[in-house]
Amino acid sequence: MKRLIVLLLVIPFFSKAQFTIVNNSTTSLVDLRTGTWPLSLQRIIKETDTVYALQFRDQGYTNDVITSMLRFSNVEQLRYFEKALSALKNGSTGDIAKFKDYTIKRLDVKKEGVYYIINCAAAGETTNFQQGEADKMIAAIKQL
Repeated sequence: MKRLIVLLLVIPFFSKAQFTIVNNSTTSLVDLRTGTWPLSLQRIIKETDTVYALQFRDQGYTNDVITSMLRFSNVEQLRYFEKALSALKNGSTGDIAKFKDYTIKRLDVKKEGVYYIINCAAAGETTNFQQGEADKMIAAIKQL
């Protein structure tokens, strides 16, 4: 009986040592769209790394809901994204900002305004957003 009591007192200490606490969190910097075609800019913190991601529904699939992420490994890469959006804002239709992992193209559509199309190079995922949504992303990135 004494062995059972001692065993019950000792086991919790050994089992607690087997688990580690991991500091993970995902924070939405700006939710641009919700619903059928969601679009959001997020900060993802995993232990000691901070990654930024543009999460969107891939518009290459109209029948299936496939969400994709365009990842930025640090804040500097995110700032390059912001600078590209700012430069394209002052550009004209058909202007393209090319990066290693993605491209951003500006399209002027009559009566609807300016659209931006992002095409990810590796998997071919695409999404688009309007000038107002681009302005919100620029403002959110500048605050970092």
